[in-house]
Amino acid sequence: MNSRDRTFLALEHRLGDRIPIDFWTTPAVAQRLEIELGKPYEELLNEYGVDLRYIEGPAYVGPPLARGTDIWGVKRTSAAVGSAGQSESYSEVMTAPLSSAETPDDIEAYPHWPDPDMFDYEVIEQQCDEILQQQRVVVFMGDRLNRVAQLKPAMYLRGTENIFVDLALNPEMAETIFRKIKEFYLVYLERILQAAKGKIDIVLTGDDFGAQNGLLMRTDMWRTFLKPGFADYIDRVRHHKAVAMHHSCGSVVDIIPDMMDCGLDILQSIQPEADGMSLANLKKLFGERLCFHGGVSIQKTMPFGSPEDVRREVATLAKLSKPDGGYIFCTSHNIQADTPTENIVALLDAYLEYGGA
Repeated sequence: MNSRDRTFLALEHRLGDRIPIDFWTTPAVAQRLEIELGKPYEELLNEYGVDLRYIEGPAYVGPPLARGTDIWGVKRTSAAVGSAGQSESYSEVMTAPLSSAETPDDIEAYPHWPDPDMFDYEVIEQQCDEILQQQRVVVFMGDRLNRVAQLKPAMYLRGTENIFVDLALNPEMAETIFRKIKEFYLVYLERILQAAKGKIDIVLTGDDFGAQNGLLMRTDMWRTFLKPGFADYIDRVRHHKAVAMHHSCGSVVDIIPDMMDCGLDILQSIQPEADGMSLANLKKLFGERLCFHGGVSIQKTMPFGSPEDVRREVATLAKLSKPDGGYIFCTSHNIQADTPTENIVALLDAYLEYGGA
C-alpha cells in the first residue's frame, strides 16, 4: 500500500496497512539530522515512509521587497532563540505598519496591500508532479509568513494588542483589516488551486486561534469576525476537490463544532498540553466527523523526555487511533532545536513499530 492509499483511507476513518506519517521540524533541526545521521533529509523521510510532502507554492515575482520586509509591508528582524548548538532563527515583527491607523479609510489607503499578480503560479503543477511520482500526498501550506489566514496577518499589520482592542471597541477597523486580508487570500488560493489542476490533495491553512488555556477571544467574537472567512477559505479548497486541513496552536475545542460546520476535514495541531486538546478527548467528542493530525508533545516529551517516553506517547496515540482511523501521526508542531536527535529517531521508529495494522 502506498502513501496515497493509506492516507486517503485514514481520512475515510479506516485503517490501511498502518497509520499515515507526517514529519514537521525546523530547518535547523533538519540540517542537524543530515549531519548527525549522515544522509540527505529527503532520504530520511523516505526511509521512514513519511507519507505527506509539501510543495513550495507560487514564486514571488513582484516588485523587489525592502530588506527584511514581507509582502504585507511588515518589517522584521532575525532573532535567535536558544543556546549555542541548540538555537533557531525566527523573523520577528519590528513595526506594525497599521498600528497608527485611526479610521477604516486609513486602512483602505494603506499602500502595501499585496496583489495576487505578484506571484508566478505556473511552477505549481510541476511541484505537484514531482511528489505524485513518488506516490506521496501533495500538501500546500505556504511559508510561515504567507500562510492562508486572517488573524495572524492582522496581528502583524495592526499589532497584537491593537487588533484585539479593535475586536472589542473598534469593530469597523477589525472588519476592514480582515476583509482586505481575505480578499487577497481568496484570489491567491484560487489561482494556486487552478494552477495545480486538481493535483493538490490537502490545503493547510494556518491561523492561531488559541492559547494554552482557551481561545484568544470570546467565542462569539470568533464567530462574528473570523468564521465567515474561515468558511470561505474551506469552500474554495473543497470546490477544487481538495481536503481542508487547518493548523491552530492552543486550545480551540470550543470552536471545533463551528469549524466542522464550515466543512473542515482535518484539525492540526493536537497539542496535548492545551486544555481539552488531547487526542483522547477530541476523538471522543468529534472523532466520527473530524480527522486529526499531530499530538506528540514538542513542549515536554520530545525535548525533555527519554526515547522510551517518546515511544510510549506514540504507542498511546496509535492505540487511540487504530479502531477507526481518522488520524495522521505527527508532532504537535515543528520539532525544535532543543530536541535530542535520539528522541527524533525514537519517534520515527515508533511510528513504524506501533502504527501497523
